[in-house]
Amino acid sequence: MRTVHGTVRGAVEKGVAVFRGIPYAAPPVGARRFRAPEPPEPWTGVREALAYGPTAPKRPYAPPLDRLLPDPAVPGEEWLNLNVWTPSPKPDATGLPVLVWIHGGSLLHGSSAVPVYDGSAFARDGVVLVSVNYRLGVEGFGVFPDAPANRGLLDQLAALEWVRDNIAAFGGDPDRVTVAGESAGAVSIAALLATDRAAGLFRRAVLQSGAPAALTPEAAGGTTELIAKRLGVPATAAAFAAVDPDALLTAQAEVTSGGNPLTGRTSFQLVVDGELLTHDPADALRIGTAAGIDLLMGANTEEYRLWFVPGGLTERTSRLKFRLALLKFRVPSATARTYRGNRPDATPGEILGALATDLLLRVPLNRLADARTDAPGSTYVYEFGWPSPVQRLGACHALELGFVFDTLAHPDTAALTGPDAPQELADAMHRAWVAFAATGDPGWPSWDASRPVRFFGPGAPALVLAPRDDELRGWEPYRKRS
Repeated sequence: MRTVHGTVRGAVEKGVAVFRGIPYAAPPVGARRFRAPEPPEPWTGVREALAYGPTAPKRPYAPPLDRLLPDPAVPGEEWLNLNVWTPSPKPDATGLPVLVWIHGGSLLHGSSAVPVYDGSAFARDGVVLVSVNYRLGVEGFGVFPDAPANRGLLDQLAALEWVRDNIAAFGGDPDRVTVAGESAGAVSIAALLATDRAAGLFRRAVLQSGAPAALTPEAAGGTTELIAKRLGVPATAAAFAAVDPDALLTAQAEVTSGGNPLTGRTSFQLVVDGELLTHDPADALRIGTAAGIDLLMGANTEEYRLWFVPGGLTERTSRLKFRLALLKFRVPSATARTYRGNRPDATPGEILGALATDLLLRVPLNRLADARTDAPGSTYVYEFGWPSPVQRLGACHALELGFVFDTLAHPDTAALTGPDAPQELADAMHRAWVAFAATGDPGWPSWDASRPVRFFGPGAPALVLAPRDDELRGWEPYRKRS
C-alpha cells in the first residue's frame, strides 16, 4: 500500500488487511524532543508493517491495576506510529467510513498495541479502523517555558492529518472520519473539538468515559515542577532532555503515584496555552464550538469501582472520611442525601464513588448534551451498566472497551470482564459504534429535552428517559429552572 511517505506491506488476518507500526511523524528524540511533531523521513522500497511500532516511554500500571489493565511496551524510538485495519484491497472496498481510535491511560499509560483495541471486527463490518500512539507523560504533556504545550495533542493532530492524506489508499473516505477515544483519549478528543486546527479532519466524535477539561499553564505546570525538584534540575525542556530517560521515568512515576482520577492526584493535564487551545474545552463546546460535529458520548454506571475496589478504598472510607470528602469536593448536602437515599444498602465508600463518578463524568457530559440540544450536529448519549464479576468491579471504568471492539475472546479483555461476558451485548454495542461511524446514527433517538439514554446491560439494551434525574438535579449546573 502506498502512502505519501513510502510503500508499506501488511498482512491479511481474519479476512481483513492489517498494517501496523506505520510512522506518521518523525521520532521525537534528539533535536526533535519536546518539540512539535515533524513529518517522517520518506523511505524507498517497501517497509514491512507487520508488527506494532514502538510505544511511548512509560511505566506499567501500579499494582493491583497492572493485572487488570495489561499495557504492552514495545522498545524503540519511532513512537509516533499508527495501525490500520481495513477490508481493502477488496475491489469494492472504497469510500469506507473511518474510525480513528485514541487510547486512554491518564496521559501516562496505554498504547495502540493493547490487544483489546484490535480493529479486526470494525474492518470485518466495513469500517477502516486506525489506532494511534502519541507521546505520554512529561514527554507529551510536561509544561515548559522553552517547548510547545500539549505536544501529545499535537501528535494526535498530526495522525489525523496523516489519515486525511493517506486513508483513501486503504479504502477509507477522508470525508467520513470519526475520532473516538476513552478516558484520557476522550478528554483529548474534546480538546480537538475545541481547536481550530482540527477543523475538517473529522465529522463525528465519540467520548467514552471522559469529559472536556484543561488547566491553565500555571496549574498544569505543577507536575513538571515537582518532577524537576525531584531530579534537581530546572523545569525546562533543555534540562529535562539532558536527564537519563530511565531516571526521568522513575521521577515521573514517583510524583504521579497515589490517588486516582476520581479522588485526585498529581497528574498531567491538557493546557489552555493560548495557541492550540485558546479556551477551556468545556466552555468552548458549551457555547457552540464544533456544533456541527455529530457526537456520541457516555460513561459507565460504576466508573469508580476500578480505582476504589481493588485497593480497598470502598472499605476504608469511613463516615468521617466520607464527610471530609464532601467538604473537599463541595458536594451539596442535599445532593449527598439524595444519593444515600437511592442506595440504602451502600457503604460510604460506594456512595462517595457514585458522587465522584457523576461529578467528574456524567454531570459534565449531560451538561454538554444539554448545550447541544439545538445544534446542527446530532448528540447521542449512552450508559454502560453490565457488571463484571471480577473482583466485584461492577460496571467499572474501561469495562466497555472489549464490548465496543468486540474483543471479548481475548485474554486481556477477560482480565476485566471475566470469561463469560455476554457476546450479545458486545454485538449490540459494537453494532451501534459501527452504525455511528457509517451514518452518524447509532440506533436510538438523539438528545432532546426528554434526555434519552441508551443503556447497555445488564439485560438487553434499552432506552431510558432522564435516568436518575433526581441526582442530576442536585448538582447546581443542572438544577432545573422554574
